[in-house]
Amino acid sequence: MVGSYRPGDNALPLWPEGAPEIKDVAPGDGPTLTPFLLPQGHGPAPAIVVCPGGGYRIKAEHEGAPIAEWLNSLGLVAFVVDYRVAPYRHPAPLQDAQQALRLVRANASRWGVLADKVGILGFSAGGHLAATAGTWWDRGDAASDDPVRRESSRPDMLVLCYPVISFADVAHVGSMENLLGPNPAQDRREALSAERNVSAETPPTFLWHTADDEVVHVEHSLRFASALRAHDVPFSLHVFPHGRHGLGLAEDDPVVGAWTSLCASFLQSQGFLTA
Repeated sequence: MVGSYRPGDNALPLWPEGAPEIKDVAPGDGPTLTPFLLPQGHGPAPAIVVCPGGGYRIKAEHEGAPIAEWLNSLGLVAFVVDYRVAPYRHPAPLQDAQQALRLVRANASRWGVLADKVGILGFSAGGHLAATAGTWWDRGDAASDDPVRRESSRPDMLVLCYPVISFADVAHVGSMENLLGPNPAQDRREALSAERNVSAETPPTFLWHTADDEVVHVEHSLRFASALRAHDVPFSLHVFPHGRHGLGLAEDDPVVGAWTSLCASFLQSQGFLTA
């Protein structure tokens, strides 16, 4: 992956009162959410929170704003989350992803979002974050004084693009160690292996990967799809024969670039897009 994600000029703080376990940072340097809203008068629409990849070390620029703009072109509201990465460890990135989902729901009327159709999309390590958000979530705290905390963190849709999924025995070592620290214990590796946390309540999922990905093995996507099948969760899996890791929209690859239209078809089948 090349480049590092830069929040948009209209980026909002994810945690106005300060993120949990935040380290000393300059004002404005905490985790953010950049909205990509639809034009006024469009009417409420489903929304997708975008998690760029980068091995839990950086966030890749080409997996942020360009993805949000593509989602806008489909008639979806989009938000790019600039989540915490190393030296932060788990659960900081997950806290940020969950907060992003809650924040979108809490501001649904303001941002033109259908609060019952808020999904999450991630690439590579951002795919691991999205898959974790889809398997570790709560319904919110109805008794909280904070309107954001009252919202559910469960995404209604997952889109996982060449995702890191498992730390059990096919781990992407860089992502794993940036998230969990050097040489994490096996029980921690397994607890953060998303395929082991799939349930019947895991959201419908679209996955794509390339068979010869030399950075994140295709086995990651295959394992998550197998877990979804075992729990009767709707999914669509696409494995393309060739393609390097980190392709993003893959606009320069006429074969892999088909993932965007395939994804749009799946979103439509799940009620996230109108015909």
